[in-house]
Amino acid sequence: MRSVSLLFLISIVLSNDQIPGADQKRPILLRGGTLHTVSGDVLEKYDLLFAEGKIITIDERIQPSPETDVYEIFGKHVVPGYVAGYTRIGLTEISAVKQTNDHSEVGDINPNVRANVAYNPDSDLIPVTRSNGVLVVNSAPSSGRISGQSSVMMMDGWTWEDATMKHPAALNLNWPNMNFDFRKNIKKNEKTQRAEYIETIRKIDHLIRNVRAYHHRRNAKERKAEHKQESDLRLESMIPFIIYKEPIHVKANDIRQIEAAVNWANDQDLNIVILGGRDSWINPELLVKNNIPVILLGVQVTPRRRFEPIHLPYKLPAMLHEAGVHFCISLNPGYPMDGHVRTLPDEAMKALSWGLTEDQALRSITLSAAEILGVDEQIGSLEPGKDATFFIAESEPLTQTTNPIKAFIQGRELDLSDRQKNLWEKYKEKYRRLGRLTE
Repeated sequence: MRSVSLLFLISIVLSNDQIPGADQKRPILLRGGTLHTVSGDVLEKYDLLFAEGKIITIDERIQPSPETDVYEIFGKHVVPGYVAGYTRIGLTEISAVKQTNDHSEVGDINPNVRANVAYNPDSDLIPVTRSNGVLVVNSAPSSGRISGQSSVMMMDGWTWEDATMKHPAALNLNWPNMNFDFRKNIKKNEKTQRAEYIETIRKIDHLIRNVRAYHHRRNAKERKAEHKQESDLRLESMIPFIIYKEPIHVKANDIRQIEAAVNWANDQDLNIVILGGRDSWINPELLVKNNIPVILLGVQVTPRRRFEPIHLPYKLPAMLHEAGVHFCISLNPGYPMDGHVRTLPDEAMKALSWGLTEDQALRSITLSAAEILGVDEQIGSLEPGKDATFFIAESEPLTQTTNPIKAFIQGRELDLSDRQKNLWEKYKEKYRRLGRLTE
C-alpha cells in the first residue's frame, strides 16, 4: 500500500500542468515567412495555409478567406517538427527512481510489450522536449533480448491514445554481444562465450520458426470453423514483423554485430533497421547493398576504440551520407539522461560542423527520421497534404538561438512553457527587483 501511495505521489509531483492543444477550428495563414520545406528548397517570403490539421497550400501570395486567421511572420522561420528516432520519453521520468521507470519488463523475450499503452502524456519531460522543437518521438522499451514494440508518439495529448501517431513502429531486438574476451583469467573462456552467442541466435531462430508455424496453423484452422487454435500472445504479436515484414530495430554497434544482424535478416527474410550503428562506417557498402537504414544514437560521443580519431563520431553522419546509407540522428537514452531528447538539434549541429550540409543535417532529424519510422506521409517536411506539425522560430534552424516561439502538432497550437522557462522568469524578476540584473 505504501508503494502505491509513493507512486501516486511521484506522479502528481512530476506531472506537467499544461493543457493539450485544442483541435484547429479556423484556417490559419502564416504570411511572409522563410519555409524550410526539407523535401525541397528553402522558400523565402512565402505563405503557408493550414486547416483542420493539414497543410493546404504553400505559395508566394495566398488570398485568405474571411474566416482565416492571419499571422504575420516576416523574418521568421517555419521548420518541420524534429523527430527523435529512438527514445524513452513517456516511459521514464527520473532514471534513478525505479517507480518512475516503465521501459523494462521482466524476462528476456517480450515481443507483446507495447510502448504506447505505458506512455505517460503528463510527463514533465514532454514540455522541455518540445520547447526545443522535438514534436514527435519513437518511444521504445529496452530490456531483455526482444524488448517489445515501439510507438511513434506526438508530444501532445490528454491520453496515450491521443498521442499515438503509429503503432507498432517496430519490434526492438538487442543483438547479443560479440566482443569475446580472450584473456585467460576470466571465468568463461572464448569457446564458452562463442557457444553462448550461438545458443542465443539459435533460440531467436527457433522463436521465428514457431511464429511461422503458428501463423500457418491459425490460417489453416480458420478455414475449418469447427477447430479453434489456442492463442499465444507472444507468437501472435510477432506475426506483423515475421510474416508481413514490418521493421525490426536491431540494436547493434560493433561491426561484427552489424554484419551478423544483416546476414541473419537475409537468411530469415526480415526487414531490419540498425539501431546504434557506431561501427557502420567500417562496412557501409553492406548496408547500402541490402537497403538497411541506420538510426545513429548520438553524435557527440567518444570513439569506441583508443586508436580511433576523437572526431570520428562527429564525422560519422557525413561518412554515411557520402556512402549512400539511409540514416537519421537520434540519442541514446539511459541513466542519468533519459530525458535529454531536447538536445537532439545539438547532435545535428555537431554533424553539420563535421561534414553535413545544412539541408542534410536538418533532414537527418526530420524527414529521414520520418521515413525510417514509416510516417513520412504525415510529417517530416512542409508539403501540402501533410500534417501541420511544425514550429516557428525567430532564427534559422540548427543554431544555438533557435527557440520556437509557436509550435503546432496536427494544427493544434502547443503551450511552449516549461519548468525551466518558468524558473528563468522567476529568478530574472527576483534579481531585477533586487537591483542586481543588468540588461
